[in-house]
Amino acid sequence: MTALPDRVIELVRTLRTHGLRIGPGETVDAAAALEVLGLGDRERVREGLAAALLHHEGQRAVFDPVFDLYFPLRVGAPAASGDTAELRERLAAALAANDQAALGQLAAEAVDSLGGYGASPGSDGFSAHQTLDRLRPQTLLARVRATLAQGAQGSQAADFTDRLTDDEIRRRIEGFRQRVGTEARRRVAERRGADEIARRALRPTADRVDFLVAGRAQLDELRGSVHPLARKLATRLAARRRRAARGRIDLRRTLRGSLSTGGVPMRPVLRRRRPARPELVLLCDVSGSVAGFANFTMLLVQALHDQFSKVRVYAFVNRVDEVTGLLRKGAADPAGLGDRIAGEAAVTGWHGSSDYGTSLGEFAERHLDAVGPRTAVFVLGDARTNMADPNLPALRRIAERARRVYWLNPEPASQWGTGDSAALAYAELVEMHVCRNAHQLGGLVARLLPV
Repeated sequence: MTALPDRVIELVRTLRTHGLRIGPGETVDAAAALEVLGLGDRERVREGLAAALLHHEGQRAVFDPVFDLYFPLRVGAPAASGDTAELRERLAAALAANDQAALGQLAAEAVDSLGGYGASPGSDGFSAHQTLDRLRPQTLLARVRATLAQGAQGSQAADFTDRLTDDEIRRRIEGFRQRVGTEARRRVAERRGADEIARRALRPTADRVDFLVAGRAQLDELRGSVHPLARKLATRLAARRRRAARGRIDLRRTLRGSLSTGGVPMRPVLRRRRPARPELVLLCDVSGSVAGFANFTMLLVQALHDQFSKVRVYAFVNRVDEVTGLLRKGAADPAGLGDRIAGEAAVTGWHGSSDYGTSLGEFAERHLDAVGPRTAVFVLGDARTNMADPNLPALRRIAERARRVYWLNPEPASQWGTGDSAALAYAELVEMHVCRNAHQLGGLVARLLPV
């Protein structure tokens, strides 16, 4: 059994690997909270550690499953019933009574009797999905409703009451499903070790989910993080700008000033740079699976617009159109950005597939006046041309006119150049960087944006 201080340290280390920023001060606070709370009430321990370690409620999605691994409800397997029908009957009764202790016991029994897999009796495989597929708790809604109705009084608003009852039953069933997932992870962690399960089996935070596979809920969470991330990046850019404003050493003035110290340059004189905020142009592929990546980046840049003298945003699928105005007007409705672009911008021609060659060529012909010697151009997209001409000369024209051109690609580098990808050809002309999630995007923006 791991000592309690070591268990807290392991908990903190695992939370850090999943993107939570926890310092020594928070770790000491967590240990002090445990000393005060004791271990008699597990849920009180959970809330105490969460209060000491977390900075906002959104981090609970990572904290809770990690806590369950390092502070499990019980040790060892419960005595399980092999009768699925009996388990379903007991589960329906526990859901109707909202008996949390019974639900926890039933989750453990269900995983033990229905969730094991593997050829050998000592297999360490336990599957929450398999358990729930065999137990089918979602089909108990009608049975639980009938049980509750037997003890309920008549109501004049029966339909409204029924809807509330159904919502409550679904909430209880979802809570039981989460208990089954927790129990399956705990059972495997007992045999394989909590560290391995924490590393492999926990869902990453939204900022570390690949843009190409992010679901609607994760994209909604990311959109909510735009302004906090923008404030953090603005602080970094302002610090870089202050450092850059100091300029290089003015050798002539430094040597002239050293005459009073016998020719020793005791006080270097620096050239002062004239403050001139750079310009930024975004060229974004808004087709298919890369649309979420492009939309999030556009929203982030819009939130950072004060850091630049000018920001212009262009979207394309197989035609290019400026969407700077749409982005500015839709700041209050970030979720609808993609629909506004699709409905109001001319980004597609006679087909709906992305065509980088045609889009880059049209930008170079019609919109090159947006690019100048102070402009940084960011191209966002996977560089998959659908076997069309990549039009390298057009990208070369843009690169020759701009201060710098960076290409942010949401695909891993191992996939560049495979199939219809022209990423390697484009990478010979401009800097191409892997940008698969919001965490990487924030780092690249802080490092690459000009000051």
